[in-house]
Amino acid sequence: MRGTPGPLYRKVNTRTHGVHHGSGKKFRWERHAKKALDNPSLQASMHGGQRHGRDYTPLFRFLLSRIGQKWDGVFKEACARLDDVEPLSWMVATCEADRRAYFVASENSYFSGLFVDEDGILSAVDPGLDENSLKPTCACCTHSFNGKVFTHRFGM
Repeated sequence: MRGTPGPLYRKVNTRTHGVHHGSGKKFRWERHAKKALDNPSLQASMHGGQRHGRDYTPLFRFLLSRIGQKWDGVFKEACARLDDVEPLSWMVATCEADRRAYFVASENSYFSGLFVDEDGILSAVDPGLDENSLKPTCACCTHSFNGKVFTHRFGM
């Protein structure tokens, strides 16, 4: 039997060799300099509440799998498994003016735009949109729509 489901985000990789976040190296040398004595913020901890980022791809896949279900139940389950509710508004439009057929989650990852209809059902803004409909913006990256690679090539 499966336990409780995991979170709907992944923490950014901070253990890989060569991955640097922020400007900690420069700050390290300025922290105890004589000029820092006038500025208390330069004397503070170097790791005070850093959040390097999250990958919300699991959330987006979760929401896509719940299309056609009641939004209240989906929202409640998603909030229980998230650290912040803001990423929900990236994909699910809260008002009609915010509806988009798709949104760009990262440089080359596209996902369907969703909305809640008047019956409270989670729906796609453009259900006919798929990986055959979109074209990549550059030749160097692999572009995907809802996890599927674009079929068109750049410049075609």
